[in-house]
Amino acid sequence: MLELNYIRENTAEAAARLSIKNIDAEGILKQIIEIDVRRREAQKELDDNLAESNALARQIGDLFKSGKAAEASDLKARTATLKVLAKELQEKFDGLLQEQNNLLVQLPNVPHPSVPRGKSAEDNEIVHSEGEIPALYEGAIPHWDLASKYDIIDFELGNKVTGAGFPFYKGQGARLQRALINFFLDNAIEAGYYEIQPPLVVNEASGYGTGQLPDKDGQMYFCDLDKLYLIPTAEVPVTNIYRDVILKGSDFPVKNVAYSNCFRREAGSYGKDVRGLNRLHQFDKVEIVQIQHPEKSYETLEEMRSYVAGLLRKLELPFRILKLCGGDMSFTSSLTYDFEVYSAAQQRWLEVSSVSNFESFQANRMKLRFKDENGKTRLCHTLNGSALALPRIVAALLENNQSPEGIRIPSALAKYTGYDTIR
Repeated sequence: MLELNYIRENTAEAAARLSIKNIDAEGILKQIIEIDVRRREAQKELDDNLAESNALARQIGDLFKSGKAAEASDLKARTATLKVLAKELQEKFDGLLQEQNNLLVQLPNVPHPSVPRGKSAEDNEIVHSEGEIPALYEGAIPHWDLASKYDIIDFELGNKVTGAGFPFYKGQGARLQRALINFFLDNAIEAGYYEIQPPLVVNEASGYGTGQLPDKDGQMYFCDLDKLYLIPTAEVPVTNIYRDVILKGSDFPVKNVAYSNCFRREAGSYGKDVRGLNRLHQFDKVEIVQIQHPEKSYETLEEMRSYVAGLLRKLELPFRILKLCGGDMSFTSSLTYDFEVYSAAQQRWLEVSSVSNFESFQANRMKLRFKDENGKTRLCHTLNGSALALPRIVAALLENNQSPEGIRIPSALAKYTGYDTIR
């Protein structure tokens, strides 16, 4: 959620920056400012009411001590009137606060000044590319056919037991999943991240804190009886560990890594781009989360970007990094780098990671703060990234490394799988 002080002091700038996300925010920003003026007036009336009530209470006490009970009783009548007025003012204040918050939660985060304008993925900016596109042998097939040929992933069985988008991993395929999870976790721990195994369901406050709610309500699986949401990413429970927490400056950087299943309804996703592992409703992902001092968050974003690139190099996958344009960014992000790997049999790039800086947007919702060197309480900055999401990594590994003899496993991963070829 955007900070009110920022909106008050930089209304025109906020509107201009939100226009990069193709949001016309002038009207809603004006409404927020107008309500804020009324809310602050109500707050002053409440404060004045309380001050008068406290002063009267002291006067009444002094009069009773002086034996002037009649005068004290006259003043007590005024305190009764103030009490009724205070209730009315509190209701007015609460209503304005709720009205203001209802508008604030509709506004996405403002993008960083470097974010390019654009409406869709076609307008994203390629900032880095490396690795050779593999030349496959004649007769090479896409990963869904490889999965069937080597009996390592069963999409039809998943469809029978659950539904589309919930595959079974079998034999060497199951072991490949486990190997990748351990490979990603071990690399993160070596890089200084602290491992956490979070719950797979969260409450509404947690979904609100990281910005999935109310924006992505329709994309999340919801357990109605218990009022709990299945997590779309480990970012949600891990970041919410620090909801309503005040950190010390010496706590930075907070670095956590978590493996989890992820659940996404992906409503409206149809067509050839969702075949096989390209888009699932349940998948495995290792997530890195950092909480950082505001002055260091963009330096940290570049470090996280470099870290994810290092994982892809170890897996010997050709990849590219894109800076997302305003129209392709998430609701909560200020700046996002997407990582894509080349899937040779499909002859297309597949997104495998997003690394983002949310600045103070999530921290403001969660009341995640720190005390600076002057003792002032300020909002932290939060960042996260996929390191990595498994399905499309597996798709690219299977397709890019296939041969008539089998599927080669990259050497960095082979010590985790216990085999160097899928046969």
